[in-house]
Amino acid sequence: MSPSVFNFSDAKERFTSATRIALDSKTSKTLINAFNQTPGTETEKKTTLDQAFRSVLEEEIIQRKASCEDFLGLIYLSIDGVTEGICSATTPFLLLGDVLDCLPLDQCDKIFSFVEENVSTWKSNSFYSAGKNYLLRMCNDLLRRLSKSQNTVFCGRIQLFLARLFPLSEKSGLNLQSQFNLENITVFNKNEQESTLGQKESFIKGSHSLSSCLQHPEERDDGMEVEEGEMGDEEAPTTFIKKQASLKIQSGPEKSSIPIDYNLYRKFWTLQDYFRNPLQCYEKYSWLTFLKYSDETLSVFKSYKLDDMQVSKKKLEELKTTGGENVYFAKFLTSEKLMDLQLSDSNFRRHILLQYLILFQYMKGQVKFKSSSCVLTDEQSLWMEDTTKLIYQLLKEIPPDGDKFASVVEHILNTEENWNTWKNEGCPSFVKERPAETKPIRPARKRPAPEDFLGKGPDRKIFMGNDELTRLWNLNLDNMEACKSERREFMPSLEEFFEDAIEQADPVNMVEDEYKAVNNSNYGWRALRLLARRSPHFFQPTNQQFKSLPEYLENMVIKLAKELPPPSEEIKTGEEDDDNDDPLLKESNESPEEQQQKPVTGQQLDAIASKLGEEWKSLAHHLEMKETDIHEIESDSEDVKMRAKLLLVAWQDREGSHAIVENLVSALNSAGFSDLADSLSEL
Repeated sequence: MSPSVFNFSDAKERFTSATRIALDSKTSKTLINAFNQTPGTETEKKTTLDQAFRSVLEEEIIQRKASCEDFLGLIYLSIDGVTEGICSATTPFLLLGDVLDCLPLDQCDKIFSFVEENVSTWKSNSFYSAGKNYLLRMCNDLLRRLSKSQNTVFCGRIQLFLARLFPLSEKSGLNLQSQFNLENITVFNKNEQESTLGQKESFIKGSHSLSSCLQHPEERDDGMEVEEGEMGDEEAPTTFIKKQASLKIQSGPEKSSIPIDYNLYRKFWTLQDYFRNPLQCYEKYSWLTFLKYSDETLSVFKSYKLDDMQVSKKKLEELKTTGGENVYFAKFLTSEKLMDLQLSDSNFRRHILLQYLILFQYMKGQVKFKSSSCVLTDEQSLWMEDTTKLIYQLLKEIPPDGDKFASVVEHILNTEENWNTWKNEGCPSFVKERPAETKPIRPARKRPAPEDFLGKGPDRKIFMGNDELTRLWNLNLDNMEACKSERREFMPSLEEFFEDAIEQADPVNMVEDEYKAVNNSNYGWRALRLLARRSPHFFQPTNQQFKSLPEYLENMVIKLAKELPPPSEEIKTGEEDDDNDDPLLKESNESPEEQQQKPVTGQQLDAIASKLGEEWKSLAHHLEMKETDIHEIESDSEDVKMRAKLLLVAWQDREGSHAIVENLVSALNSAGFSDLADSLSEL
């Protein structure tokens, strides 16, 4: 009797009904029985069961409008299916993604709680490798839907979940190069003519209008609109504004205890640009501006203590007990009318002072990818030390629990130094490998010394089994010393190689772009390889973007021209003297057979590449290059000569010691380039 043939429609219908029964009974036994009784291979049945799970979920969402518990029951069922080996390991993650895409944010919160609770399941061997990318994509989709100001807690839960899911040594979630979020721009009023600061009557009127606005929101005055601190958000955390405004209004429409004018307002919010991009502090003019604005801001914090402005501890207790968790949000409010309220708030002051400490830690710390020009002067270091002591003193004086908060901040920043050191070391794994079991080493038999069978003295000769190898080996008594000779150094120095390019880059010489060496593709290729070996600028990160290789080389030539000494007046007449004096190049008369066995030189590759041009692909197949290598060469360069050069270099790297003239000549002849093969033998 022949075995039953697998039928997708029948199997899907059977699995769908079994899934519904298992969902109602909250057990996977029915599903396992249906899987075992269905004919077909295991792969076919797993794929069909995956489709059945998603079909049931789709019907639950569209038709029955099930609750979150029903969705979670289906996901639990798929997890049991993975454990029992009847469905794919990616099925639970696909179901989670479908559910989160179709539900509103309030229900997504409940589903994500289930994801957080089962983090140990996702990290197990059965699920981690198959689902880590799905979970990462799912979390990123959720973050795009959430508002950083209104859903701050939810966003933080997602980030903490990812931190628990991936190991500490996972580099995909690290800011390895210490880049800054330069898009985080704080917007404030930069036009002094539009400022309302310094006008007593307008301030008193604004306080009364704010009070009436809080009591009668439907009659809100248009003049008290809250300005946004950062671009793009339309949601404002009004709870914090109401609390701070109520504290201010309780004291009556008296004059502010802190003398706030437009200059203080402008200087205070200008400091946010330095916190956003600390690299500005290494510039002389920007540092002087930062120094001046910081001294004025910190003097205000020092002169006007919160203890003097807060009437009693009772108000502090009210702040702590009436929803104090709502004072934490991600955006600054830069309205001039809120300036006095913000400076009177303990959390706001702590936020600003903590920004100073983080900035100082970066500027004084050792960061691997920091530019070599980012060096502090002695005056800057001394000012930072004094200011750090002042900031910690101010943090201790801010109620409530100032001493405790300052000590916690100092401990966290000290711990951060360990993370910076770990990143500078290349993020090594925290898991230490167990040392291999040491076994007793058997004493090796002592081999006879070479002098015992090769002879001693200056006239000894070592036979290598081949006349040519014997001749080469015995050219020098000490071959290692001969290899260390300065005459064996064929890599040019930066001064020699870029001498012409530096001279052409000088505007005084008036060399047109088309005649510059940096526009030559062969020159560019050799320049990149030389820069990678000898120049410290090659691997240095930069924010400057280059559209082409000549543009990048032009920039590097300008840098080298400033660092390298001016070229000497000596005129080189050629390299024939160097070649003639090399003792290892004696007896250079070689037969054609010997020349065919020599490795292909870079000069020969350049000559063949320039003549091949657009026909380089014809030669690629005869050099047995893979299609993937050919596509990679096409994507690396648009210049046909450069593609031909890349092809020959790739062949040379692959063949190694077998990349000899004879093999290349054979490939050229078989490809129909007999004239190139003849010219190669003559080079």
